[in-house]
Amino acid sequence: MSQSALPISAAPLSEHLAPVPLRELAPWTVLLGTLGLLVLFFVGVDQGAVSVPSGSFVHELAHDGRHLLGYPCH
Repeated sequence: MSQSALPISAAPLSEHLAPVPLRELAPWTVLLGTLGLLVLFFVGVDQGAVSVPSGSFVHELAHDGRHLLGYPCH
């Protein structure tokens, strides 16, 4: 068999990929950065003072994640 099952393109991969304009990338970067900061706030600051559910529900829900992130929780 002298033929390949998959066609081999002669053009490099960089010719197939179009650059992403910064105007299209910036809103997604801001959104993901904001969500990341909210997650860090939610996991890191929850000691009962700012949690919406009373008690330690959120603390226990994110307990293992707090340990993985290095937050002291007890």
